[in-house]
Amino acid sequence: MNMPRILKRMTALSVGAAVCTAALFHCTGREIYLTLAITSGTTAYHLGMRLLVGLSYNHAMKNRADYTKKWYQARPWEAGLYRFLRVKSWKKRMPAYSPEVFDPRTHTWDEIAQAMCQAELVHETNIVLSFVPLAACAYVGAFWVFLATSLCGAGLDLLFVILQRYNRPRIVQIAMGQKQRRIARRGKT
Repeated sequence: MNMPRILKRMTALSVGAAVCTAALFHCTGREIYLTLAITSGTTAYHLGMRLLVGLSYNHAMKNRADYTKKWYQARPWEAGLYRFLRVKSWKKRMPAYSPEVFDPRTHTWDEIAQAMCQAELVHETNIVLSFVPLAACAYVGAFWVFLATSLCGAGLDLLFVILQRYNRPRIVQIAMGQKQRRIARRGKT
């Protein structure tokens, strides 16, 4: 499954559907077309925004982040939360947009840990931006519909934040061990 291709196609289809149904509403005045235009437009926003946020972070950071910064450090209460949420039982079922970025056959553990930090930032930004469609309520109403889609989008991204934060401490531990072994080897020569 090629996640980038799927998301780009879904975004394009949603934009096309929004344009077509908006035009139909404009021509006919039938409420069903307005509902479909709002639904497909909101879907296009949520998908397109996520693609743009990911591209923006990738352009700016290039999967390079300082995983020793406080923002990326696990808080004392997180381990208990992850046990409660049973993250270990569902983490392998979550898709990855670019699984090759997290492949230890082609990347060092240090690079993977940095990419995990960037992925966390992408999903955290997506959570915040998931609520932008609520501004449309002033024009079209339907507050509860926009709130529901925003909460669903934010909730999905929250799962990915949890996943990154759950996995990263072990990856960082491996990366730090590799760094220490390299330093030790250099000291022997």
